[in-house]
Amino acid sequence: MHELLTQCDVERFGKKLLGENEIAMVLQRLDRLTLEEARMTATQTLEVVYGLVKNMKVVMDGAHLIASLFVLYTLLSCFV
Repeated sequence: MHELLTQCDVERFGKKLLGENEIAMVLQRLDRLTLEEARMTATQTLEVVYGLVKNMKVVMDGAHLIASLFVLYTLLSCFV
């Protein structure tokens, strides 16, 4: 039966294989890349939200324009 490696065994093996400094450097790089990915995701999300708000404003402005034209038409119809 195979023995399961404990977390401690895995850490010791990794330290021997790569050396502690290399592991620390790899973890720092991973942290930096994770942070960069989170920033990119936030940027893309904000771009999508901004686009949706902009489109919503266009639709609302169009609805206001249609309502205004309807009111104007109704008023002009009273004079004809």
